[in-house]
Formats: sequence, structure tokens, C-alpha cells
Amino acid sequence: MRVRYAGLVFLGVIVSLSATAAERCVLKSFAELPVTMEGLRPVVVLKMNGVDTRFIIDSGAFYSMISPAAAAELKLPLRRAPFGFTVSGIGGAITPEVATVDTLTLANYPIHRVDFLVGGNEYGAAAAGLLGENLIRLADLEYDLANGVVRFIKPENCGNQPLAYWAPASQPIGMIDIERPSVITPWPIGVVSVNGTEVKAAFDTGAATSVLFLRGARRAGLTPSSPGVVAAGTGSGVGTRFVANWIAPIASFAIGGEEIKHTHIRILDSNSPYFDMLIGDDFFLSHRVYVANGQRKLYFTYQGGPVFEIGSRAQAEQSSSSSSVSAANASSPPAGQPSRPSGAAIAEAAQPASLGHFSDQPTQAAEFMRRGAAYAARRDFKDALPDLHRACELAPHDPDYFYELGRVQWQSGQPDLALQSFDKTIQLKADHVAGLLARAQLRFKDHARAKEDMDALDRVAPPQDSRRLQLGMMYQALDETGPAIHQYDLWIDAHESDVVLPIALNARCWAQASANQNLDQALKDCNAALRRLPKNAAFLDSRALVQLRRGELDRAIKDYDAALALRPKLATSLYGRGLAKLQKGLQAEGQADLAAASAIQPKIAERFARMGLTP
Repeated sequence: MRVRYAGLVFLGVIVSLSATAAERCVLKSFAELPVTMEGLRPVVVLKMNGVDTRFIIDSGAFYSMISPAAAAELKLPLRRAPFGFTVSGIGGAITPEVATVDTLTLANYPIHRVDFLVGGNEYGAAAAGLLGENLIRLADLEYDLANGVVRFIKPENCGNQPLAYWAPASQPIGMIDIERPSVITPWPIGVVSVNGTEVKAAFDTGAATSVLFLRGARRAGLTPSSPGVVAAGTGSGVGTRFVANWIAPIASFAIGGEEIKHTHIRILDSNSPYFDMLIGDDFFLSHRVYVANGQRKLYFTYQGGPVFEIGSRAQAEQSSSSSSVSAANASSPPAGQPSRPSGAAIAEAAQPASLGHFSDQPTQAAEFMRRGAAYAARRDFKDALPDLHRACELAPHDPDYFYELGRVQWQSGQPDLALQSFDKTIQLKADHVAGLLARAQLRFKDHARAKEDMDALDRVAPPQDSRRLQLGMMYQALDETGPAIHQYDLWIDAHESDVVLPIALNARCWAQASANQNLDQALKDCNAALRRLPKNAAFLDSRALVQLRRGELDRAIKDYDAALALRPKLATSLYGRGLAKLQKGLQAEGQADLAAASAIQPKIAERFARMGLTP
């Protein structure tokens, strides 16, 4: 399988790095991709067969991918991948299919007959897929996520000259060697240090936060049972399994002459044969990064703000605004921010004087919006909001800018202002899917108005839209069981291999059981969910409700017992078990369970009564 593409035409943007050499070093930028941070996901919008399509730019993906739901929405024919071809990642391996896009428009350049792998899970940020190394490693790459842009750059006559052209002479440039890319390992991979131990790291813009794989963590003296390490739930990647992760304190992280002391990092219960760590978007947001594929080097400068604290539990304990302490002059930076250790091997003496550079100061609405979104991704709302307001002032008829403003106002604790921004979003574009969902969530306590937005969203969203699962759960919370089941049906039909499928099956099982309808299908759904995740208390609780409805009291009590063994204070299991015991004539035991459930959740009896289940 291969990708075919037309030659890209140079834009003619040239940066000179030496004015005195006979053949001076120049950098030619031949494409720019505007990037909007959706949380910690760098999103670009490309045209696939003329349709605007969202992608996460993913330097950790060896090949570009789209989800099965996106392929169906775009009506792309699928064919089998070569025999034995699999894609491995966090959560296991999958066997993908292949789709060919007639025309992919990348940075205004049409690329014809492009193959994409099809498979895996939803990627988040309402993205259709991942833009991987086969399409982004066409030249050198500059990642300037803090300013909302990725540049494709071709150096000429530069030799081994440092290529961080934007850095003034006073700013140190971090630099590490990266491995020669291959078909098997196309990613930028270099050596970093964790707690004084060298580990291999891949630079992965598809990873929202940096993670240490379990093997690398152990080499650095960290395990899930180490002091200060706390469980942080589960995560997933391309595979079909959830994997556990933890947040761990680390004394030191060093890379290319830069050191970050007393910070936190995520440990993932997974491993790779090629590297021990992923350097994710928390690093890219706080640094400007140049991947010099020709030199096999990676250059970076610290731009400000926390590095690994973003998204970790420790972040909640710190101020949400970032600091402007630079690596060059920080003698004692805050936790999570870098310092320059003495004797650091930072490229400084050979720094070139740039004769021209790309402006870091936004002038257009889209530039203000992207920079504001990047500030918000770092939880620097103080700087994000002025940029987003400016974007709305410059482009008062663009609904996306008002949506982004509302999203950040909500995150920063201003729900009333957020609601006004979402109102403006929908006023400008009545079928704005993200705006309708956000407004429904924000005014959810007003059930009637929330349902208006939910019904509108149901009408305008594509059947395969990943947000239908969330919409179903919102209908269920309003006791709108029929519409909830409809949303679950649509989502499940389009996501048959998604890692989240067991959660959707369980949701549909519960909805059908609560409505006392289609109980045979409900039981099948719960059984299918439990085959994937057999020790899930919520799934056992749902199946027990189905069995209670079917009058299979002993089976119901057995599942309730199993659920409570996992979660002793699960009120629905206590109440359901109490009802089952009462029906068996076990009055004292049944009443005790009902009382225990009501002590945990005082309105639990009302909830079951709405389902027609009373003592």
C-alpha cells in the first residue's frame, strides 16, 4: 500500500540563516497548516473529496487513518488491507481496512488518490482521523502549536547549522539527536532522561499528554505502588482494550540541555518495542519544536507555561495561569517549568542571526482564535479570553469563533457569558452541532430548553456522529428512554469495533430494562458488554435489572452481589437487590438493602418508581 501525491509548489517564504556565506542557509516554507487546539488535541481541517474534515495531526501515527464511522459518513468504499497487515498501539492491535480518497487538499494543495487506513476508535475532538507520518514527513516540520500553526520547511545549504530560526541570540536552543526514520519506526525518536535514567522517547503530537510506558517507568525507579503515585483511571489508543494509568511524581526530566524538576508525569500500563516514552502535546504547547529530518536532529525552545502538569491531578492544585519564566534566566522555576542546568549542551554559540521570520503576533481573526485556543489548552484563561474576544470582533459573523469563546468562558467559570456566546453561535448557524450540544449541556437543568437543543442536534447531526452516544445518555438522564435508545442504536451501528462499544451496549441495556421493553435484546447487550469487561460493576448492575424485570430473581441477586463486591456503595444495586429479596419473601434483608441505598442516594426510591419498580 502506498500514498500517491502531486508535487507541492513552494510558497516562496524564505528565511535566511546566514548573510555572509557564499551559499547561505535558507529555509523555504512550502506549506502551512493552521492548527486549533481542542483541549490537548491539535486539530487541522482538510478537504476530503471537497468536504471539510477534521484531523488530529499525529506525529506518532506511522500512517494516516480515519475511523469507520467517518469512512461511512464520507461514503468511501473499503477494501481489505494486505494479508497479515495489522496496526498495533495502546490497547492492542487491529486489522484495518483501506479507503482511497480521490482528492485530499492539504494546505491548499490537492493530493490525488490518497490511501487511508480505516479502523480503530473515535479519536476525540470530533475528528474523523489522524494525519500521520506518511503525509506530514514530506520535509522538515516546525510545530508552533502555541501560535496555532505547523509549517513544512525545506532547508537548503544548511549543513548542521541550528535551525531554530525564530530564537533570538539570547535564547538557548535545546537540541537532541533523533533516529533515522524507517518504515517500521518513522517517528522522531530521541533519548531523554527521567530521574537520571536515559529512556527512548517518541515525539507524538497525537498523545494529549506525555506518558511513560510501564517498562520505562520501572527503569526510572517508578511503579504504580511507588510513594506518591495515584491511580488515574484508564485510557485507550488504537486497540480494543482499556489500559490503566497513574500520575507519578518525578524528581527530574531532562532533554537536550533543559531540565524540569519536581513535576508529575503519567505512567501507562503499556509498552512499545521501539521506545519507553511518548512526548505529547503538553510538551509541544510549551515549546516551539523544529524536527530536522535531514539533519536527524530536533530543536526546541521553551515558550512558557507548565510542561507535564497539564491534565494531571497536580494541575488542579496549581494556578491555572501560566508563567512567562524563560529557560534562559529561570534560576528557580515553578514546579513543572524548565530550567537550564549548568553545563547544559544547548546550541548557543552557533546560533544564527535570523534575517527574517514568520510573525508570532496575530493580525487576523483566525490567528487570534488559534492562539486563544492554545492558551486555553494550557488553562491560561487570562490570556485566552482577550484573543478570543478579538477574533469575534474581527469576524462577527463566524459562528466557530463564538463557540470557541463560549467553550473557554465555560471552562473559566463564566457560564452566563458562555451561554450568551453559544446563543450567538446558534443564531449565526442554526445547525452548529458542537454549539447545540454545548448549549444543551450548559442549560441541562432546564429540561425543556435542553431538550429543544438535543432534538435539534438529533435532526442535524450525521447518523454516524460520535456525539450521539453522549446525546443518548443525556436523553436517558431526562427519562426520555425512547430517544435515548434511538441514539444508542445509531451509535452502535456505526461503531461496531470501537473500544467504547461495551459502554454503549450497557447504556442501551439499561435504557431498555428501565423501560421494561425488548428485554431479550437488553440481556444480549449486557452479556456482550460483560464479555469485554467482565468485572465492571455498572454492567453487572444493568444485567441484574434486566433479570429483575424478567422475574429471574436468583440471577438478579447474584449479579447485584457481584456488582456490590466491586462497588459496595452502588445505590442502584443495593435498591435493586432489596426489591429482588422482597419478592423472594426475604423481608428483613430486603428492607435493609432499601434503607442502605436510600442512605447513599436519598431519591433512589423515586428513581425506581419512575421505572414502575416499587417495594
